[in-house]
Amino acid sequence: MNQFTEAERFASRLRALRQRANYSYETLAQKTGTSRSSLHRYCTGSSVPQDYGAAHRIAVACGATPTELRELHRLWALADAERDEAAEPAVAVESAEPAKPAGVIGPAEAADPAEPPAEPTAEHPADPPAGEPGLEPDRETGPAPVPRSLRWLVVALTLAGLVLALTAWGVSVLSSPTEGEERDGRLLFSDACGPVVSMGQKDACVRDVQERLRDHGARIDVDGSFGPETLRRVTAFQVFAGLVPNGVIGDPTKKALHESKVRMETWSPEKVRQRIREVFTEAPDDAVAIADCQSFLDPLHILPNTNGSRNWGLFQISDARLGELGGTPARALDPEWNIQAARKLWSRERNFVDWPHCERALKKTPSAPAASASTSR
Repeated sequence: MNQFTEAERFASRLRALRQRANYSYETLAQKTGTSRSSLHRYCTGSSVPQDYGAAHRIAVACGATPTELRELHRLWALADAERDEAAEPAVAVESAEPAKPAGVIGPAEAADPAEPPAEPTAEHPADPPAGEPGLEPDRETGPAPVPRSLRWLVVALTLAGLVLALTAWGVSVLSSPTEGEERDGRLLFSDACGPVVSMGQKDACVRDVQERLRDHGARIDVDGSFGPETLRRVTAFQVFAGLVPNGVIGDPTKKALHESKVRMETWSPEKVRQRIREVFTEAPDDAVAIADCQSFLDPLHILPNTNGSRNWGLFQISDARLGELGGTPARALDPEWNIQAARKLWSRERNFVDWPHCERALKKTPSAPAASASTSR
């Protein structure tokens, strides 16, 4: 049985999706581009994917609904956090020694108790103490007496340690929060919020995240519901803060939300429209329509793909295109860079083939009056 409870829950959900789709490991591996051995490890709980993208591809291939995808993302986040905690070096604990009689301190402790000294007999009398030939001991040899000053020192140190322990306990009792209460005024670090805050949650912890994102300058509704908008803003914040942009709020993101100086103010839709028209002078209306279709003119729009990659910014520049253009997620969230990158892609063939879904929406069927007018001339 897997020792990680959250990992087992995540694996159980993957198994249920695979079984419902009635796919063998071999078939599912071919559909997702994942090795069969990795699939087996994920579904048995012996391993958790390093990135959520792998789990997302598996779930999509098995026909998971949007609700199931959100729940799977939450389970992966918990399992990933659990794995990180388990990977921390364990503190070495020395094995306990057998208890010794009270007051026995000194050289006698170094003696090996496995073979006690033989009792003196008539045939083998005990050796006389060194320096006193012929003098026989009148009692059983015992440990050397402990000097009184050393005994008092041990007692004093013991009492001092006890006082310190009681003081620390008293301070912890007086300062520890009650159940659900914030520790040092930070709700996200309290037991009420758990190790991670992620997609699908609806509670005060999510509201606190949204309020802190807004404090950093993000445009976001504060409703306590971790939906797609919050996921996009969290991911953008992680990019700006130099964190792993996984959309999951673990300890690094919680700390950054409290301490980072990151600002998330960006262009308004009106400024976006104006700048696109200035750059795409040959097709200003179409360029604005493409950006509106792709991102709703939101410079911080981020969309995950079924293969685990993402599209970034106004024109939703893909990870693959970012590599070609020498960009990064952070640069792609800069509206000026994103518009100029889109212009470069458009200039290759002077069309919008890089955005096929939105380009189809631009194509109009020729109107009948125009055709009849041309034939009447």
